[in-house]
Amino acid sequence: QLVLVESGGGSVQAGGSLSLSCAASSYAVTRMGWFRQAPGKEREGVAAIYTGGGSTYYADSVKGRFTISLDNAKNTLALQMNSLRPEDTAMYYCAAARNAIGGPLLRTNYNYWGQGTQVTVSS
Repeated sequence: QLVLVESGGGSVQAGGSLSLSCAASSYAVTRMGWFRQAPGKEREGVAAIYTGGGSTYYADSVKGRFTISLDNAKNTLALQMNSLRPEDTAMYYCAAARNAIGGPLLRTNYNYWGQGTQVTVSS
């Protein structure tokens, strides 16, 4: 069973930056991603990366502001978030998928989830 543990959330003012990390117990997965869920809203895909080739995918709302990366040596997934906006406020989740079936930003295509870390952006 793969275990994912997120860290790095917090509070920041609009325009600021935060970095999230996700420690994985193993990398026997095809892709990993970051999702977020705001109160009363569906969980949405933010960014994804394939562990083999390193291809990345981003939601339109975060393109140019967020960067996803993978440190294979440390089994760590990261999300660098810059130019944060109040609408980025949500619980952020790390996820991993055993295979590459389906879109990389669809939550139904992921098998393992972390417990989440809160990001709050004030205006």
